[in-house]
Amino acid sequence: MIEFLSYKEDLLTFISASASLLLCFVAGLILLVFTLFWDTPIVRANNRSLSFILLFFIMLSFLCVFLFLGRPVDITCMLRQTSFGIIFSVAVSCVLAKTLMVCIAFKATKPGSAWHKWVGVKLPNSTVMFCSSIQVIINICWLAISPPFQEQDLYSQKGKIIIQCNEGSVIAFYSVLGYMGFLAAVCFIIAFLARSLPDSFNEAKYITFSMLVFCSVWIAMIPAYLSTKGKYMVAVEIFAILMSSFGLLSCIFFPKCYIILFRPETNTKTYVLKNMNK
Repeated sequence: MIEFLSYKEDLLTFISASASLLLCFVAGLILLVFTLFWDTPIVRANNRSLSFILLFFIMLSFLCVFLFLGRPVDITCMLRQTSFGIIFSVAVSCVLAKTLMVCIAFKATKPGSAWHKWVGVKLPNSTVMFCSSIQVIINICWLAISPPFQEQDLYSQKGKIIIQCNEGSVIAFYSVLGYMGFLAAVCFIIAFLARSLPDSFNEAKYITFSMLVFCSVWIAMIPAYLSTKGKYMVAVEIFAILMSSFGLLSCIFFPKCYIILFRPETNTKTYVLKNMNK
């Protein structure tokens, strides 16, 4: 009996694929809302280009689930972990850049502040490029030295041949996860320290909660991942990808969409300036 996450007969595959497409559709709707309300204060606040990049990579993170479904082959084994690691690192780097901009924007409002020169697109763009490039280098080294490959496990479960991916290098795999966790931890600490800034800059509160959800999911995933075998091990990682991506999407973008769609009177320059002067 051969076991893997088959598209034909496996309920787990159907649930994972359906959840991935549904959540990707939700992210696409949010991207559409942000495009339609491009010039409103809540979209423009805190670098809208970062918001669009973050939304795009959240959509990619939902779609990368399909690399984990179906019969594994060498190319999908190489792509599944490396693509998910790079996509998540870019997404978390965008959140980190947004967090830094929250702190800098607040400090720059003080008269005579030296932080004015850091306000703009150069610092967040450089942050995203630098933090993402480290993950890219880790993955290139992984693929060059000991790439993942397809294998048949004949011994884990009696009477079953498990078609699965061998990570090639366990050290490289946990280096990818560890670096992603490091970025998330740094982002969480900075956002937590900035959570008490005035309401005009309160995105730090949402970022803090999103990173808390993100870190909690992946911390819980590791023991569950190590204690399962076969297709259930893959299902655990798929669940972690979907839940952590949804955590970023819901915590950062749902409150903004609520204001855009249901409280448009607060999404004006006059209202924002009035609040800042209180």
